[in-house]
Amino acid sequence: MTVRDFTQVFDSYAQFEESMIAAKMETTSELGREEEDDVDLELRLARFEQLISRRPLLLNSVLLRQNPHHVHEWHKRVALHQGRPREIINTYTEAVQTVDPFKATGKPHTLWVAFAKFYEDNGQLDDARIILEKATRVSFKQVDDLASVWCECGELELRHENYDQALRLLRKATALPARRAEYFDSSEPVQNRVYKSLKVWSMLADLEESLGTFQSTKSVYDRILDLRIATPQIVINYAMFLEEHKYFEESFKAYERGISLFKWPNVSDIWSTYLTKFITRYGGRKLERARDLFEQALDGCPPKYAKTLYLLYAQLEEEWGLARHAMAVYERATQAVEPAQQYDMFNIYIKRAAEIYGVTYTRGIYQKAIEVLSDEHAREMCLRFADMECKLGEIDRARAIYSFCSQICDPRTTGAFWQTWKDFEVRHGNEDTIREMLRIRRSVQATYNTQVNFMASQMLKVSSSATGTVSDLAPGQSGMDDMKLLEQRAEQLAAEAEHDQPPQAQNKILFVRSDASREELAELAQQANPEEIELGEDEDEDEMDLEPNEVQLEQQSVPAAVFGSLKED
Repeated sequence: MTVRDFTQVFDSYAQFEESMIAAKMETTSELGREEEDDVDLELRLARFEQLISRRPLLLNSVLLRQNPHHVHEWHKRVALHQGRPREIINTYTEAVQTVDPFKATGKPHTLWVAFAKFYEDNGQLDDARIILEKATRVSFKQVDDLASVWCECGELELRHENYDQALRLLRKATALPARRAEYFDSSEPVQNRVYKSLKVWSMLADLEESLGTFQSTKSVYDRILDLRIATPQIVINYAMFLEEHKYFEESFKAYERGISLFKWPNVSDIWSTYLTKFITRYGGRKLERARDLFEQALDGCPPKYAKTLYLLYAQLEEEWGLARHAMAVYERATQAVEPAQQYDMFNIYIKRAAEIYGVTYTRGIYQKAIEVLSDEHAREMCLRFADMECKLGEIDRARAIYSFCSQICDPRTTGAFWQTWKDFEVRHGNEDTIREMLRIRRSVQATYNTQVNFMASQMLKVSSSATGTVSDLAPGQSGMDDMKLLEQRAEQLAAEAEHDQPPQAQNKILFVRSDASREELAELAQQANPEEIELGEDEDEDEMDLEPNEVQLEQQSVPAAVFGSLKED
């Protein structure tokens, strides 16, 4: 029952035979050769060779005793009987009778198919057909196994150019059974469920397209759609078949039926093909209908698939509709697509708007893009926006754009932006504008310096570069978090700095650079200054007599010439 036991028995048997042969040869060499001895020796050698040659077959028998439903081992057993047709037929017969489809390891239908193929290779077509016919009545576990048998029946007839028989077989396979059952209803036999197998229907549709009539092929595709087993590829194939026969409206109906069967994202390919074919067929002759189709497609469309549809929609409006509508479509597209695709969408929008309305129309688009996009893409948009304004001669607008963009540009990581702004100011500005640019740069740098995350990362970087790793900051405390280690390192640096400073007396003034004490400074203040100017006491008294709010005015008479003729006699 086990390979280990078999190996022990077989090795013992082989060793016994080998030792018997060696003993016989030794006896013969000692006593002399006789005819009977030669025959006996040859017989023993033949038995030994047969034993060695039978080993794979015997080992396979052990494995099949362990699991008689192992399909692959049965195929290996057939291969071991290669060149012995009777043994092969007996093995296949035993295999299909032994293997239980519900307990099988592997695909049991392959035994039936290989059995029929063996008869076919030997020119016995009738026997092959009988085998496959019996296989169609086997109660397989999976519907796909029975469907594969039916497809093999059709391919057998096709290989021998019996096209009508192949069509009849597949039509028989897809005929409605007396008792209908759902495809995944395991309580029903597979024969009642195979009529919903897409594999059989697909092969029948291919045969009908190649061998049947237009009506028979159309009825097959309609049946597939009615059974609701179609795939998007089946729908597209059906529509293309109708289009080849010049049934354009029928093909559009097929697309509509396919769209009703599927939801996003499975319906994506159907919509793309449908809209492309519709525009190719009608162009601008049925513009309103095309717009309705696009709106229907975009309703509920996931952002991942929206870009292609919006670009197709905008192209329709540019070629056959209104430029204003095309711009509205582009604007909707910038909001509907995924964030990763927004930058590309804005680029297309700006390019098309500049070609249709001119570069001045793109100002609003640039502003919208800068608000919506991420910092990296917004920075690039700002540079392009400022460059456009500079080319238009709007120097102040360009400077304002640079100033706005500077708020998202850290001078340590975005040196290219600041260099571009500096070159701009060198070309178009003056000393004041350059000074303002430098002031903004310092302000932005200070803003980034105060951000906690940035400071922590910078401190970590400095500490790691100075000491090697973070764990070196506090040996033996590897379990502590990084921020706690950084705080300890900062306290340690502050203590070292305080220790390095020279000791100072308590009565020293720390903000005076000299080492003089308070008493010495007081004596210096009391010493007379030889250059001091003495003011008179009288002047001080006169100034003290005046009231704080009193002002002395001098009065003069107005000359008569000022009044002229107004003066009274």
